[in-house]
Amino acid sequence: MRRRFGLRRSLAKEGLFFQAFNDIGKVDTRKLFERFKPSACNICDRLCDFRGAAALPVASIDDGDFVDINGNVIGRHHGIIRYTNGQRKGLGVAFGKPMYVADKNIEKNTVTLCTNDELFSREVNAVDFNLLVPDLPNEFKCKARVRYNMKEQGATAYLNGDKLKLIFDEPQRAITKGQAVVLYDGDTVIGGGTII
Repeated sequence: MRRRFGLRRSLAKEGLFFQAFNDIGKVDTRKLFERFKPSACNICDRLCDFRGAAALPVASIDDGDFVDINGNVIGRHHGIIRYTNGQRKGLGVAFGKPMYVADKNIEKNTVTLCTNDELFSREVNAVDFNLLVPDLPNEFKCKARVRYNMKEQGATAYLNGDKLKLIFDEPQRAITKGQAVVLYDGDTVIGGGTII
């Protein structure tokens, strides 16, 4: 499943979408979209294309192993599809200390668990990066976020074609493969890609 970020650069140059929001800024644009968004729907529902879910291996709904970050089996889960990165509640197993979902491996049908401290990371790698601002250097400072509701955080971006390596100034919690990373310069969206 490929996610598209923003518009094609040719459309951005022509101003076909941005023209309508050019004068109101990011905060007011968000408020405008909030007025038309159904209350039960969040931005992930609007951005994600769930048609690819039918292609998931059957193992994603079968029981499998919980493993620690070293790959040691520490329990059983009831289907990968029931868990999300950063989740603590609803694991169905007591471990004697709070454990969180760190990763999921569909091929091996495993869910990796860790402590809260082990969820934090500074580095993000992404593919299919769509750069909306032309003529940027391969390395630049920016603001970025990996969740729609998180505050933008300072980072350094390293571009290589449609690949991105991003180093946050401060560690971020539960960076999740398959989710979006979006880069900003003030109110301008620089681009976005899919975390790997």
